[in-house]
This record gives sequence, C-alpha cells and structure tokens, in this order.
Amino acid sequence: LHLSLRRQRQMCIRDSNKTGGYRGRMRIIGIDPGLRKTGWGVIEANGDAVCQVANGTCDTKASDSLALRLKTIFEKLTKIVDLHYPDQAAVENTFVNKDAVNTLKLGQARGICMLVPALAGLEVEEYAPNAIKKAVVGVGHATKDQIEYMIKLQFPNIKLNGADATDDLDVAICHASHMRYSMQLQSKLISVSEENDW
Repeated sequence: LHLSLRRQRQMCIRDSNKTGGYRGRMRIIGIDPGLRKTGWGVIEANGDAVCQVANGTCDTKASDSLALRLKTIFEKLTKIVDLHYPDQAAVENTFVNKDAVNTLKLGQARGICMLVPALAGLEVEEYAPNAIKKAVVGVGHATKDQIEYMIKLQFPNIKLNGADATDDLDVAICHASHMRYSMQLQSKLISVSEENDW
C-alpha cells in the first residue's frame, strides 16, 4: 500500500514538473551515512514552506561483525522508509580521510543508505558536505553549532532525537532547496519558450 501511494505521488511530481513545478507536498528523507550511527530526517516541502516530520538514527553495535552492522542499517532504514513513505531521498557524500579502512567501511554503509530508498522506488540524490552547509547556513564551511542553530530556527518546536539528528535534516533541506530552484528555473524556461512560440 505504501509503495502504491508513493508511486502515485511520484507520478504527480513528474506531471507537475512538466507544467512548471510541484504544487503539492513533497516528502523528502535525508540520510547521513555512518557505520556506528546512520542519521535520518524526514521533511515535507510545500512551495517555500518546509516542516519537519521525524528524525532519528539507526544505531549499530561496535561488537557486531561488519556484515551484521550493515544488515542492521538496512533493516532499520527500510522500516523508516516504509513508515514515512517519502517521495524522494538525499544522501550525503562521504569524504576520504587518512584511514583507508574506515573510509572503506563508511563507503559500504553509504551504499546501504542509497540501496534502501532505491529499492523503494525513490530517486536518490547525492550532495557534498559543503553544498549541504551552504544550502542551510549560507556558507560552505559552517560549523556543527551553526547548522544546529539554523535547523532549530527553521523548525522552532523540533525535538532532535540524537546528537547527529541535524546532520540528516540538513541533507533533506538541501535537497528541497535544490528542487525548488530547479523547478523555478524550469518554470522560467517554459515561460520563455511559450513567449517565443508567439
């Protein structure tokens, strides 16, 4: 049922894109991959209005094997997607650090985070950390405190379920911002095309 509803909403999004923008609500899940904690946040965007739906983390046990931890992320994130049935997903890009082993493990966790929404039929977009910070705060090298301040400013009554909760909500906000800009640009291009036809 959830998958059917999601597909209907996605068809609505695609049809409205052709006419210059999505006029209804679009639900977006933002995901911040991590082997120890994978953060997730769901928002709804309706034009310029954005509201927070839910947020949290998918935790794993450090004592478990890598395979079991990846399985845990997969199962928990699948439940979140099934519960909130978002229309689109956005995942933060990982960066390479000096520890090649940890970078590889993080990449595997990130693969799970992209696979889960893809299996649910969602479009999955990726954003670099600096692009996310710029979309939320206005500068690409914003601190964690600055991001948290802007998140709480955006959602005054928000309850952050974990210290990393802001890291996934900002991914979703970034995607909503990019979608809004893309639709506005598409609307302008359609208007210009129609004027030229005359």
